[in-house]
Amino acid sequence: MPFRQSTIAAMIVAATAATAVAQDDVIEQRQQLMKDNGQAMRVLVPMARGQAEYDAEAALAAFVSIRDSALVFGDLFPEGSETGGDTRAKPEIWSDREGFDAAVAAFIDDTEAAVAAAPADLDAFRPVFGAMAQNCGDCHEVYQVPED
Repeated sequence: MPFRQSTIAAMIVAATAATAVAQDDVIEQRQQLMKDNGQAMRVLVPMARGQAEYDAEAALAAFVSIRDSALVFGDLFPEGSETGGDTRAKPEIWSDREGFDAAVAAFIDDTEAAVAAAPADLDAFRPVFGAMAQNCGDCHEVYQVPED
């Protein structure tokens, strides 16, 4: 019996430690996801502004990357990950979970539409990019602490 109790106690301690590590990991995951989205936006923004030649293949690849991020994004904000890891997530993510989830759903819809459109030229690209970019900005304004 003592062996079994100590084994259970060790499992509980390990699970608690794993939860603490998992919270740090989820913050790192969402920060990496945002960095990846930033890289994709560095492909898209210059094209939208006419500062780079439109490249349909590169635009679609960037849209797919952002869409793939959007599909998992909401899962990266579980209860308990409000602080730590230099997170810039605002408390409103958790206090207004319904609003945050709606913003993530809209983001998914916009990225899905951009991928489905697979814009062949700049005129087709700009509206789908604009909708997606507006969604990004709106969400950042409400749910992300600005950089210093």
